[in-house]
Parts: sequence; C-alpha cells; structure tokens
Amino acid sequence: MEAGPRDTEREHRDADETAPALNPDGPDEQAMLTDEVEVVELRPQRRLRIWQLAPIVGLGALGSLMFAFPLAFGTGDGGAVVAMLGLLISCCAAGWGVMAASRVGHTWPGLPGRGTGDRPDWRVLVLYVGVAALLVALAVWRVARLR
Repeated sequence: MEAGPRDTEREHRDADETAPALNPDGPDEQAMLTDEVEVVELRPQRRLRIWQLAPIVGLGALGSLMFAFPLAFGTGDGGAVVAMLGLLISCCAAGWGVMAASRVGHTWPGLPGRGTGDRPDWRVLVLYVGVAALLVALAVWRVARLR
C-alpha cells in the first residue's frame, strides 16, 4: 500500500448513511422500526443438571455396594437377600438415569433419536438384549451360589 492522504470525505459520507436520521424530537421512527430485533431462545438448554444426576448416582452407588459387599465377604444367610436388594436398587437407578437422559434428548448409541422416523438396526437391538441377559444371568448365578 502506498502512503497518501486519507479520503476523509468518503468515510464521513459512509458514516452518515449508516447513522439513523435525527429529528429535533429524537431519532426518526422509521429508522427505529427498520432495526432488526435480536431473537433470544427463552427455553433452557436440554441438559442434565447436577440436581437431576445426584440422586441417580447416589442410588446407583448404594445399590452397587449392597450388591458387592455380601457377595465379596459372605455375611451369612441374609447376604443373598441384601445382594438381590442391591441389584434391584442398582437397576432402578439405571432405569431412572435412562429415562432422565431420554427426556433431555440423549439416545442409546446405535439407535435413532426419538421422532426421527428411522428404524433401529436389529443387530444393535440384539446386542443390547444379549448384554442385558448376560448381566442378569451372571448376577443371579452369583447370588444363587451364596446359598
């Protein structure tokens, strides 16, 4: 770029064109009406908050401990009952977590979102059912060995 005098008249004209017209009473009403209004989203973001996650995590931890300690230390005849109760609490916490996540828009990996109209892949469904059945079978087998 060459150094030279600045074109101040052009800059002044550009500033006058973009500035709103002023009357003795204030800004021109037409200039005020042509300004665009910024639209702000009023709905909160769809996220899981800490107050939603804390009871789910707490119940899951409590149920896991109730399930694990009787199985690990073999605390007598009541161990199987406490372990099954812990498993039940853990499963309830997991279901509660899944419901809370689905309400904010999360989906299981490999499955389509709610309302998209897409069909889930049958292989993913078989995988989920197989893993759940395996976990239940292992838990029941472990508790049955306590007796």
